[in-house]
Amino acid sequence: MTALSLGGVVLCGGESRRMGMPKAELPFGNELLLERIVRLLREVDPVELVVVVKAAGQQLPSLPAGVLVTEDRHPGRGPLEGLVVGLQALGGQVDAAYVTSCDAPLLEGAVVERLWQLLEENQIVVPTEEGRAHPLAAIYRVSVGQVADQLLAEDQRRPAFLFDRVMTRTVSVDELKEVDPDLRTFQNLNEPADYVQLLQDAGYDLPAEIAARLKLDQVP
Repeated sequence: MTALSLGGVVLCGGESRRMGMPKAELPFGNELLLERIVRLLREVDPVELVVVVKAAGQQLPSLPAGVLVTEDRHPGRGPLEGLVVGLQALGGQVDAAYVTSCDAPLLEGAVVERLWQLLEENQIVVPTEEGRAHPLAAIYRVSVGQVADQLLAEDQRRPAFLFDRVMTRTVSVDELKEVDPDLRTFQNLNEPADYVQLLQDAGYDLPAEIAARLKLDQVP
């Protein structure tokens, strides 16, 4: 049996309305957030190729050679659009992909590896927490993109609809604590306060110019 190959998809085309500036451009230590996520994914041993999905016209920071960049075909269709475009970009190059957003800076590569081990004959393996799925911390076979595209054509934009259409294995996040005890992989940032907290968790300072831009008068 031929071994399967794994890629990575990073979605960064969201509007970041609650944050107040594009999340991909937020500094995190000596990197920007998008640069960090791409680096972390590329450091995961099974990951062979990473694609970044941006909004049409969105400017991105410089990314390493070999990272693919593509963009949403239609605005306003949510993460399922980015999932389809990212999987299409990986078609013929890998069999499946770990899909994440660009706002999960504490991603643990060991979680990606564990989910990859659990994919087996399934089409998707997705972590769940208290009955809620984490679709942007999951592994999808590239072939799932066709089904997701059909859902978009039917105006069914929730990833949960995809889980109902194909063979999906759910994994409680409690089962992942062995490799990510604090479940840092599932901590993302939607508002400035989230950003400040994750910076502190990682041991980084909030740059003064970013604090001003996000209208943060003081750091908690």
